[in-house]
Amino acid sequence: MDIEVEAYLRPPEMYMPPYPAKVITLATGGKLVIRQVTRDVVPTLLQAVKPTLEVERDYYDIVGARLYAELLGWYRYRVRDEFCLVGQIEGLLVGIVNTRSFSPEVDISLHTLAIERGLRIGAHLFAAKMEYSIEYLGRKEVLITAESPIGFRRWMIEYGLEKRDGQHELGGATPFALTRDLYFRNKDRLVAGERPVPADLMEVAEREIIIASEDDILEKILGAKRRLVQ
Repeated sequence: MDIEVEAYLRPPEMYMPPYPAKVITLATGGKLVIRQVTRDVVPTLLQAVKPTLEVERDYYDIVGARLYAELLGWYRYRVRDEFCLVGQIEGLLVGIVNTRSFSPEVDISLHTLAIERGLRIGAHLFAAKMEYSIEYLGRKEVLITAESPIGFRRWMIEYGLEKRDGQHELGGATPFALTRDLYFRNKDRLVAGERPVPADLMEVAEREIIIASEDDILEKILGAKRRLVQ
């Protein structure tokens, strides 16, 4: 009986072609590999998200709590059509983004979490998930909301998003949309990266997702470390 109920509780899954990994050279010279991950790595990702639940700065606590729940829901087959991209530098996890496909025409952007700050990693990851939704999944638009002032500046203002009526899946603030026209208008300015990823970089990224210690994650988020080239 439980097996039959579980089959009912698990949502159907829409086919989504894979996101082709890419690499971005950062201001430090470091190589940021952005790639898609499958649900089997979620327990590792949760280790990186958990320390953010105690950080009020820039609303990391609510973003972290919601992202934690979304990833866990995906892992437990309780979220429909979610995808997740990660950013790694030499295998080290530096950011996570996720989105849910609402229909063949509309995606719902969920969260962007940057662990390493000051290098526009969050911006690069956000752009990558927009790239996946628009170019590879063929969506007409992506619905977006923000939970922090920095998020509002980075997404709504920087992309010139269009206001929408109704409510975003996350509730809260007014929803905005990134349309195909807006995406391609902004692509050259905001979407970076080269493909294919060199084999040696990809091998390191896929071998293991390295998670920084809890103290190091908190230190990075609070801005105590800066590694920009002088």
